[in-house]
Amino acid sequence: MMCAAMAGQRGRRVVLLEHTNSPGEKIRISGGGRCNFTNLHTQPENFLSSNPHFCRSALAGYTPQDFMDLMRRHGIAFHEKHRGQLFCNHSAAQIIDMLRAECELGRVVWRLGCSVVAVHSENGAYTLDTSQGPVTAGALVVATGGLSIPKIGASDLGYRLARQFGLRVIEPRPGLVPLVFDAGAWQTFARLAGISTPVSLSSQGDLGKVAFYEDLLFTHRGLSGPAALQISSYWRPGQALSINLAPGIEWAATINGKGIQRGTVLTLLAERLPRRLAEHCIRSVMSGADMTRAVADLPDQMLRALATGVSEWQATPTGTEGFRKAEVTVGGVDTNALSSRSMEAREVRRLYFIGEVVDVTGWLGGYNFQWAWASAAACARAI
Repeated sequence: MMCAAMAGQRGRRVVLLEHTNSPGEKIRISGGGRCNFTNLHTQPENFLSSNPHFCRSALAGYTPQDFMDLMRRHGIAFHEKHRGQLFCNHSAAQIIDMLRAECELGRVVWRLGCSVVAVHSENGAYTLDTSQGPVTAGALVVATGGLSIPKIGASDLGYRLARQFGLRVIEPRPGLVPLVFDAGAWQTFARLAGISTPVSLSSQGDLGKVAFYEDLLFTHRGLSGPAALQISSYWRPGQALSINLAPGIEWAATINGKGIQRGTVLTLLAERLPRRLAEHCIRSVMSGADMTRAVADLPDQMLRALATGVSEWQATPTGTEGFRKAEVTVGGVDTNALSSRSMEAREVRRLYFIGEVVDVTGWLGGYNFQWAWASAAACARAI
């Protein structure tokens, strides 16, 4: 919608094909129905890609301020919620309405409920066989998104088209998705379901060490919340996670009783962690020992083990909740095959790929929407 509107307003004749009857469903359901439409602090460093520099040009060419200006022109009120995350005051549907209005200004022709069956290229033009008849155009923009949330219409069409025209596709996988663990091994942790606490969560992966300081949510199947979602985009099967349950505290010094001669170990931990989580940490180390014992009375070896358990908990997920629960898709059309300035395929004239179908994935917090707007703008200016 963004690309179609901007290209249409530049005088291009545009037809927008949408295989569902409700365009913008991912916008509609995002942010609890209020759409976290961008982030004030957007930088290339907030994105994951096989080519981390690819997104720089598009992001510089269309900034969060540009989209905010568009929102203001349409009278849509918004607010900052947390760490630069911007949300609509009222409803995400306002953004969909805004984009449709922008398309109208560009005289964009809509074909809703229109499935693309095949695409052919001949004599410098593209012909699309669709469920509503053939469409021929001099340029083709693929803005099909990824595989996440199939119930709202996610499709692999974009990847199939890329491969058809000889472009490499980085294997798609779920991103910003809850992590799951072996049911038997997780049984004791399942009792903590519903507990949320700020943590430092890190993983040593292909791109080096990645760490996020966010809230972690325990579930019946594993870990969720912003911290788990963030790390999931980087996590690979078999990799362990390192979790500091109370970051910012020198546990090795604190829990070993230096300067603390009074109070029980439970009191000490419960001041810094949710009580149920504190009790779990103590039981996992003290094996039935009375958690109401004074810190000063506990053996140093036990205190050191408890400090390690709290600040260096190692956990290895067995997988994720998959595309069904993933907010985004990691991977996609290889950026080495595209121009970073225009999003055009380097070896296929007037074929463009934008948004989530490309191997550029943002962090949680509005970054992926900003990539959608920015890549759309870069493409629309070049068509």
